Amino acid sequence: MRYLPLNDADRKAMLGVIGAKDIDDLFSDVPADALNAKFDLPDHQGELEVERTLGRMAAKNRAADAGPFFVGCGAYKHHIPATVDHIIQRSEFLTAYTPYQPEIAQGTLQYLFEFQTQVAALTGMEVANASMYDGSTGCGEAALMARRVAKRNKTILSGGLHPHYGAVTRTNLELVGGKVVQAAMDVDASEDLIDQIDDDTACVIVQTPDVFGNVRDLSGIADAAHEKGALLIAVVTEVVSLGALKSPGEMGADIVVGEGQSIGNGLNFGGPYVGLFATRQKYMRQMPGRLCGETVDAEGKRGFVLTLSTREQHIRRDKATSNICTNSGLCTLAFTAHMTLLGEAGLRKLAALNHDAACKTADALGAIDGVKIVNKNYFNEFTLALPKNAEEVVEQLAGEGVLAGVPGGRLWPDSKDAENLIIVAATECVTDADINVFAAKLREVL
Repeated sequence: MRYLPLNDADRKAMLGVIGAKDIDDLFSDVPADALNAKFDLPDHQGELEVERTLGRMAAKNRAADAGPFFVGCGAYKHHIPATVDHIIQRSEFLTAYTPYQPEIAQGTLQYLFEFQTQVAALTGMEVANASMYDGSTGCGEAALMARRVAKRNKTILSGGLHPHYGAVTRTNLELVGGKVVQAAMDVDASEDLIDQIDDDTACVIVQTPDVFGNVRDLSGIADAAHEKGALLIAVVTEVVSLGALKSPGEMGADIVVGEGQSIGNGLNFGGPYVGLFATRQKYMRQMPGRLCGETVDAEGKRGFVLTLSTREQHIRRDKATSNICTNSGLCTLAFTAHMTLLGEAGLRKLAALNHDAACKTADALGAIDGVKIVNKNYFNEFTLALPKNAEEVVEQLAGEGVLAGVPGGRLWPDSKDAENLIIVAATECVTDADINVFAAKLREVL
């Protein structure tokens, strides 16, 4: 027997308060075909039959380890040491929920503190929070934070920003009446954002390496933004790049957001991931999420506490900086465990291996007739311009056992300029044999 605490009269009264005629009004923004979607699955089956059905469906997927893999665009295939999985499955970490009571959550608080320290060092910033859900939500929160700090309404999005990050950011800003200026798709990092910065600009959001793989120097944009009283938000989707490149903080960024999936976290079918968020100390109280700090107890022993939580679970909703209600705890721990195993020397070596793999791949593919490497400077990801439709080429290569990259048309479906582009990523997991197979199959397909 079910227990339903509300009766029809209660529901009617609640709907009346919010001005809705019936329950269906609550779902009016959901497209009808999505709201009442029909699935080609039987309504009722036993557990064994369900496992068989889903198993057949899963078998249609091609796993990243099944052959040459060059897909990136914000989610990267890196090697994860077995030690990382062992650590995050220890019961004291795996079952811990939230660090509200410091006296019984010292382990959780400590690894979050260590994570923050690592992220601040990587990004070249003074303070980092205990993580966001992922890089795209972090980007949206950074834009909202910049509006609070600058007390302005305009946000400029680079044409090299990942479209998914841009979409999340626009959604966040449009809901609060923000003005968003989206620069045109910028394949070769030749855009001029400085001319668009004015006295109403709260922030400029630029990605490096950008979605096409271009490594960008943010110093000039940072100086121009600061001259107008605006903030520079730097986005990093491939955190391994920070082992080789100048940090965004060193280039003048005020807020750095990123995706930490590359360290300690697998592809996981697109999530869960771990968002990185760091800023200058003077903006700390405008930072979303939670912040763990180090202290001493009554006996002078080192300890850790939840220092700052400017979120709606802890303070009045109208005074909260965001509605981010948690951090990606287990993914954060995996990041910290892997980063600790690497150390600075290991991270630099890993970054060098990634760049070397990308250079080898670009050299092999760029030698094919009709193929052009768009980038001048890249880390482990670059863009190919092909003489024919990229989505068709990617599908053909997948049929040959090569997952070649992300076609531009998938990210910019309405752009003719993106139709012949493939964004290719090469990490330390790519072998010389993988590169040779990719080049040979691409030559055949073209």
